[in-house]
Amino acid sequence: MFEFITDKDIYEKIIRRRVGKARKFLWLATSDLKDLHVQKNHKMVPFLEILSDLVAEHVEVRLLHAKEPGPAFRNDFDRYPNLISGMERILCPRVHLKAVIIDECFAYAGSANLTGAGMGAKSEHKRNFEAGFITDDKKIIGKIMEQFDSIWRGTHCRKCMRKKYCSDYPNM
Repeated sequence: MFEFITDKDIYEKIIRRRVGKARKFLWLATSDLKDLHVQKNHKMVPFLEILSDLVAEHVEVRLLHAKEPGPAFRNDFDRYPNLISGMERILCPRVHLKAVIIDECFAYAGSANLTGAGMGAKSEHKRNFEAGFITDDKKIIGKIMEQFDSIWRGTHCRKCMRKKYCSDYPNM
């Protein structure tokens, strides 16, 4: 399967239908990271609650992002203490990719950041205009995973010209 998706379909087909069903791992890459609410059991909750649920089920959650999250996200984060030790996070100022990888069998790559207007449940009049694709093609997923993992491992750090802004790779 390879499907081009836009706008509200990004929320519906990734966040609502897939993310909470991760069983082994969930890797998230985003440039911008803000408060994001999603539907859970007929009510709206912070996306961090879904991540907290996954961590409680021993799903590996990795978050790769370019800048510090907004204040509402940080306040919500404090409500889910298991994320402190249960979710791995790396801040890299060069990250601009947006990707969701689930259990090595599903991936999204596109323009939507992990924000309410990008991937969240905002109404159609408050959403960004986004585009991307979802796939279960192992070869494509492998390429997305390799890009994510090379950043995660710090492969590019020694030659990066932004090290002074990077708190997660200080000794590279």
